[in-house]
Amino acid sequence: MGRTSAKDSANSFEDYFKRATSPMMTLLLLNEKPMYVYKLSQELERRSNSTYKMNFLYPVLYRLQQQGYVTEYSQEITESHRTRNYYAITDEGREYLDFMLKKYKELLKAVDTIIEGNGEVETEMPEE
Repeated sequence: MGRTSAKDSANSFEDYFKRATSPMMTLLLLNEKPMYVYKLSQELERRSNSTYKMNFLYPVLYRLQQQGYVTEYSQEITESHRTRNYYAITDEGREYLDFMLKKYKELLKAVDTIIEGNGEVETEMPEE
C-alpha cells in the first residue's frame, strides 16, 4: 500500500474539519440575518481571509432544514419577478447553535491543553 502524502493528509484533515463545522458556521451567519447561498459562501470566505471556503452549502442547508434549524423562503429581487431563495435560522436553530458553540469551545480547549502539554497524563506503568 502506498503512503498518503502530507499534502493529501492536510487536505483530508481540512475537508473533515469543514464538514464537521459547516453546520455551526452556517447557523452562525444565519443568526445575524437571512442569506442566500452565494452570500453565505462569500461571507465565510471573506471573514476567514479566504481560508474557509465551502463549495457545497446546499447539502448542509438541506440537512439543517430537515432538522428544523433553518427555513427557506423566496423573495423577489427585481421588477421582472426574479426570485432568490433565502435561508433563515429558527428558534430551534439558535438553541442548537448555542449548544454547538459551547461544545466546540470545550473541545477546542481540550485539544489545546493536550497540544500544549498542560494536561499530561501519567504514562508510567504501575509497579506490581
